[in-house]
Amino acid sequence: MAISNGYTTVATFQSYTGMSTITADETVNIEKAIESASRSIDRMTNRRFFADASATPRQYRATDFYRLFVDDISTPTGVIVALDTGGDGSFETTLTFNTDYILDPINAPQQNRPFTVITMVGTTLFPSPINLRPGIQVTAKFGWYLGTPPDDIEEACLILSTDLVKRASSVGGVLGLSELGAIRMSPLGRDVLAMVRPYRREVVA
Repeated sequence: MAISNGYTTVATFQSYTGMSTITADETVNIEKAIESASRSIDRMTNRRFFADASATPRQYRATDFYRLFVDDISTPTGVIVALDTGGDGSFETTLTFNTDYILDPINAPQQNRPFTVITMVGTTLFPSPINLRPGIQVTAKFGWYLGTPPDDIEEACLILSTDLVKRASSVGGVLGLSELGAIRMSPLGRDVLAMVRPYRREVVA
């Protein structure tokens, strides 16, 4: 199988684990482990560390006239913000970047992080809810900044995927026996939570 949006590669995994050669079957198992570890990290952080290939629309309800928290936007290129001022499901008012709104945090690109807030800076404000319809449509390439995962996310993926591969041959988590008894694996991904916790964000409804 091919890895889809994984946070490391088979070659990096092989170097990390010191495996000089790998068979075709081992390659398949490693690919499965890397993809599983990557998606687990997504769920632990409530975000993903790859970017959409093309811009897609998502809709939001305004809770503030000036600021709107959105899903991660990977790049300002191709962003379109449109308002439904009539509450009829038609987003007839398109805003202009840097005139009507900006993307925050302002210094996100310098920190290799995505934009998470749309801030109004002109005379137009986000519309007051007329009904329960979403009043704002944002079209963007959603995901992590430029689709490049941070180093510690890749490291967390390597730790977790290595554990997953080892557990396939360690029944009950037992690696072997010694004169002191069974040698057991450490708890699955014991370091992973600590590494990914700073990236966790609240889910945007």
